[in-house]
Amino acid sequence: MTGLGFGLSFITTAPIVLGLLCRNLSDLTYLDISVLLLIWMGFCTVFSGLLHHMLPRKRPVEGGAVEGGNSSDCESSVKRHRIGCLFSSATTTTTTTGSKKSGGKRDTGGNIGSVVSGGKSLEEGPSLSSMALDDGNPHDIDEDLHSRQLAVYGRETMRRLFASNVLISGMQGLGVEIAKNLVLAGVKSVTLHDEGVVELWDLSSNFIFSEKDVGKNRALASVQKLQELNNAVVVSTLTTRLTTEQLSDFQAVVFSDSNLENAIAFNDYCHNHQPPIAFIKTEVRGLFGTIFCDFGPEFTVFDVDGEEPHAGIIASISNDNPALVSCVDDERLEFQDGDLVVFSEIRGMTELNDGKPRKIISARPYSITLDEDTTNYGTYEKGGIVTQVKQPKVLRFKPLREALKEPGDFLLSDFSKFDRPPLLHLAFQALDKFNSKLGRFPVAGSEEDAQKLVTIASNINESLGDGKLEDINPKLLRHFAFGARAVLSPMAAMFGGIVGQEVMKACSGKFHPLFQFFYFDSVESLPSEPADPSNYRPLNSRYDAQISVFGSELQKKLEDAHVFVVGSGALGCEFLKNLALMGVSCNNQGKLTVTDDDVIEKSNLSRQFLFRDWNIGQAKSTVAASAAASINPRLQIEALQNRVGPETENVFDDTFWEKLSVVVNALDNINARLYVDQRCLYFQKPLLESGTLGAKCNTQMVIPHLTENYGASRDPPEKVAPMCTLHSFPHNIDHCLTWARSEFEGMLEKTPAEVNAYLSNPSEYTSAMVNAGDAQARDNLEHVLECLDKDRCETFEDCITWVRLRFEDYFFNRVKQLIFTFPEDAATSTGAPFWSAPKRFPQPLQFSTADPSHLHFVMAASLLRAETYGIPIPDWAKNPKKLAEAVDRVMVPEFQPRKDVKIVTDDKATSLSAASIDDSAVINELISKLEQCRKNLPPNFRMKPIQFEKDDDTNYHMDLIAALANMRARNYSIPEVDKLKAKLIAGRIIPAIATSTAMATGLVCLELYKVLAGGHKVEDYRNTFASLALPLFSMAEPVPPKVIKHRDMRWTVWDRWIIKDNPTLRELLQWLEEKGLNAYSISCGSCLLYNSMFPRHKERMDKKVVDLARDVAKVDLPPYRCHFDVVVACEDDEDNDIDIPQISINFR
Repeated sequence: MTGLGFGLSFITTAPIVLGLLCRNLSDLTYLDISVLLLIWMGFCTVFSGLLHHMLPRKRPVEGGAVEGGNSSDCESSVKRHRIGCLFSSATTTTTTTGSKKSGGKRDTGGNIGSVVSGGKSLEEGPSLSSMALDDGNPHDIDEDLHSRQLAVYGRETMRRLFASNVLISGMQGLGVEIAKNLVLAGVKSVTLHDEGVVELWDLSSNFIFSEKDVGKNRALASVQKLQELNNAVVVSTLTTRLTTEQLSDFQAVVFSDSNLENAIAFNDYCHNHQPPIAFIKTEVRGLFGTIFCDFGPEFTVFDVDGEEPHAGIIASISNDNPALVSCVDDERLEFQDGDLVVFSEIRGMTELNDGKPRKIISARPYSITLDEDTTNYGTYEKGGIVTQVKQPKVLRFKPLREALKEPGDFLLSDFSKFDRPPLLHLAFQALDKFNSKLGRFPVAGSEEDAQKLVTIASNINESLGDGKLEDINPKLLRHFAFGARAVLSPMAAMFGGIVGQEVMKACSGKFHPLFQFFYFDSVESLPSEPADPSNYRPLNSRYDAQISVFGSELQKKLEDAHVFVVGSGALGCEFLKNLALMGVSCNNQGKLTVTDDDVIEKSNLSRQFLFRDWNIGQAKSTVAASAAASINPRLQIEALQNRVGPETENVFDDTFWEKLSVVVNALDNINARLYVDQRCLYFQKPLLESGTLGAKCNTQMVIPHLTENYGASRDPPEKVAPMCTLHSFPHNIDHCLTWARSEFEGMLEKTPAEVNAYLSNPSEYTSAMVNAGDAQARDNLEHVLECLDKDRCETFEDCITWVRLRFEDYFFNRVKQLIFTFPEDAATSTGAPFWSAPKRFPQPLQFSTADPSHLHFVMAASLLRAETYGIPIPDWAKNPKKLAEAVDRVMVPEFQPRKDVKIVTDDKATSLSAASIDDSAVINELISKLEQCRKNLPPNFRMKPIQFEKDDDTNYHMDLIAALANMRARNYSIPEVDKLKAKLIAGRIIPAIATSTAMATGLVCLELYKVLAGGHKVEDYRNTFASLALPLFSMAEPVPPKVIKHRDMRWTVWDRWIIKDNPTLRELLQWLEEKGLNAYSISCGSCLLYNSMFPRHKERMDKKVVDLARDVAKVDLPPYRCHFDVVVACEDDEDNDIDIPQISINFR
């Protein structure tokens, strides 16, 4: 690219320079000519750099570089390999317009060209930043952009996606949703096909189109905005009639708006093609949808569920037939009968270490029985890991022609509708016949057209003979007919997510495909009361498609709604898009408020589709709101940057909450969800909750008085490794990475921050330490003193010395001390071996400059140590040879283990620092030393704390954490990980993909119709758990709230008792007595206002409760608050405790 830029700049500027030289050569001195040439060469270099950023970026793929082109000109044998394909070394690509062609070659090492970066000679070798912890990735995946997606798919699947060409035919709402998800995922190319033009009707479901696009070809109107989502994907168009031969250019084809006759013809071609082309037919018709998948006569799924292989730590193995393998009981085993497993690291019964898969014939929570005779094997001694071997699965698909007649088992989504899929299978065939006969879809609200459809369905059913349905449900078919022409935004989002994932399965072999038909309906989303047929007539508006399903009355309710969307990340972007298309809060009476305190990062762009790379660093809510308003200019939206919590109740005050129609959560943490849940409970507002984890998603509807609230049931807390395990006895890489991140934060963030706290106000800091007087205070002072005294760095060489000694301390001295204190043959107090599973006996690590990973650790740690002290980085800091020379000059003292060292082995210990009666004296001594040390510091000396940032691969944070973890793993013979895997674990990155996000939000918005329509029963609502990987869809009605009864009263968690007229304490107690409740305790916040056992509290009887809240509980009641809450503990007349609702007291 640089060469091209320099060449073009040479062509551009050479005539100018020559003209200057030749114009009056006699006037120019040698110096003048030299200066002109230097200026000219400088311009060429700058122009080259600019050109590099202006031209489309190439993304290396398996053997070829893509530069904004269609794959249609690649050799067919290359294009047709759908899984594990390798592109030839020279591929030909076309530009988006199809008019230009360019070739690109790639070297076998996986990098474009062979330029030595930085102008360094080959003898110097690669820089340390590209060795050691570099994971062998040929840099074809932008890990900053795709880190969350990589956590779901892995590199191999991503590379397969990057090599895949996909056709999408039909660019209405469903087609564009599928295309969006595939472009975000990063397939090689997406070709959009549509012969039709944009209609106003399409604006109900297509976020790409605007009213200006009406009359334009749908594919052409879509290409630019879809291309903006990911410049590495080639987005092109086809606008003429599609032929079967054109399908051979693609690995997968999707038809979202095709009649059965054409679909069968295209599917026959794809099914019989060699190799087969994955074929997907999908439709969304009002509140009904269907998907059909055919991936060929024989399709191999390499990874059925995408989960990590299950593993267990072995405790014992019997010499039996069959053999019993017992594992340690710290975690339940996840194996199943029939699983294949392999063994490693076993001592004694080494015959099992041969890597041969063995079958489990019986799996129990903490043991497995093997189909293996170990009678004559060696006797098990200790150690060993048993790991699941994931097996590929071969699926044999039927073509559409056969599957229509013999559909097999349907994939169910809602077990309350187990008889629905066969009926919908019939309904969609009837609709196709209706359309082919009359050349149109049924008219919304037309009873005549609905009856015609019912008649066609009945005739088809009668022709099925023994397979005919007993009841074709005319009422359901009537609903189907009324909305048959409409594509609704929530349905498009949901099906766009499912189909997008199926395409990626077809291209990669990752996850189990949908086999083969899926039918879905959400008729319970319709208004509970039937409307007049005139209510469904089009109004010549962008919402006409939606009106044809729900009627104009519900449309008015949507537009008038006051909605609060909490969060504008991946879920938030999808919600805002759906709400804008649905017309929610789109007139002057409505309002949509969105808040998010985060800013846009590069890693967001692979899922949060309302953002572009030029938005990085901007507020998420502001950009998302602006993008949503561009989808529907009528949207009344306000963007805020406030976190929703107790600290912002002045922003989100009582008036704000009371005006809301519904709250939509788009959050990514439990605490925020619980807070919003409590606010919705308090103000009795519906809350629509959802979340995703990789390919999984769930939705929960929280409806006042109908369902339990979000906080009513909670997942069990995550298991946390004991402190002693992390620091002395790790047995998996997660332990090593957790320890590494803790050390990173301690060394580079917490201790420098403590130093600055001390230097900013020495007397206040030392007083706080003296008052604390504990082991933690002592440790803090010791670390501060080390940073300012013996470990203080003034030069980069000092940093290298400090890091080299740290390496010795971490990976040699501490391990030497550990195995001195607990030798390999050590026993516990009960006589059992100390080093029994899951403990792993460690070995000290000898530092060597010949080991690139050791040098990389030194480099990363030295760079960051220098940053904390503000030390300039020398040019040679990343040169391995010079760095090794500097490390070799460090004098490392010999270590001798001590007998008096105490090593914590108690799993319940929360700190490694033991308290001592001498802590106070030691603290005073440390403070004295600090005071002396402070006098020798330069004026205004401060350190720079480094806050861990996982998503910047240039800051060396993850380099250091991965190096720390891998060196520790090496100590304990634990398999090491590359930097990406380390980032996922240490950075606590939540796996996320666009498809599951789209599906979750589509499902939630189907529930939103019910909430805003009103009048629905609890059985009309649906909570969902889904896994796109399996695939699995599980829908069920929400759980109703627990009802408490007392006398003739009933209440739930949704009820709140309100007492007006600013009562006294006596009046409050009397009010409760009238209900047969004897209050014995009243509290406000954490303070007790009244307790019947305290005689002095009787004196408060005639005081206003609000005054007690102010004086006793110190409650701040700002002017905008007109009430406060108290919690009352009550008994009935028989001394039984009664849980009563929260009581709100109005005092203004």
